[in-house]
Amino acid sequence: MAYRILVLFAHPALHKSRINRQLIAAIRDLEHVTINDLYEEYPDFYIDVKREQRLLLEHDLVILQHPFYWYSSPAILKQWEDLVLEFGFAYGPGGTYLQEKWVLSAITAGGPFSAYQRDGYNYFTIREFLTPFEQTVRLCGMVYLPPFVISGALRIREKQEILEQSAIYRRLIEGLRDGRFDLARLLQHNYFNEILEGDRD
Repeated sequence: MAYRILVLFAHPALHKSRINRQLIAAIRDLEHVTINDLYEEYPDFYIDVKREQRLLLEHDLVILQHPFYWYSSPAILKQWEDLVLEFGFAYGPGGTYLQEKWVLSAITAGGPFSAYQRDGYNYFTIREFLTPFEQTVRLCGMVYLPPFVISGALRIREKQEILEQSAIYRRLIEGLRDGRFDLARLLQHNYFNEILEGDRD
């Protein structure tokens, strides 16, 4: 059985994107994968809450794909969270509709991983910066998977390297869709990248 994957994609300037645009292109033709481009769907930020909740109910796994803007996400994803994850739907009394669904953050960060350390110029790790997303997911009774991070995005200039990263992302999505990853093993890691690197050994 294939798992149904919903990709919540948030990039306010996709025409300027080198990496996220290619990542989306790499998975656009996959079966059982729905790409929900929030800026394309809601250029005025008026989010159709019922539509978004219906999409959540129709899928097993949610991927939050976006560039890492100011240690968080582009604004529309926060707007989506504020409106769609309603009391009584996502949490609180009767708010059990999303329980047991998996959520993955898939982000591109301009700086290298070394910048996101105590001795780096960003001090905190990427996983620490993503804590609000993780806690939101946990509050809603969902399972937060280790994030997939393409770091050093500002330094990736070669088209071949971008294509290689896109192929890795496609393999990740296919693996999640086809149930190739063990949840217990996944949750032992800080980043999904560690699993993918191990699979190449």
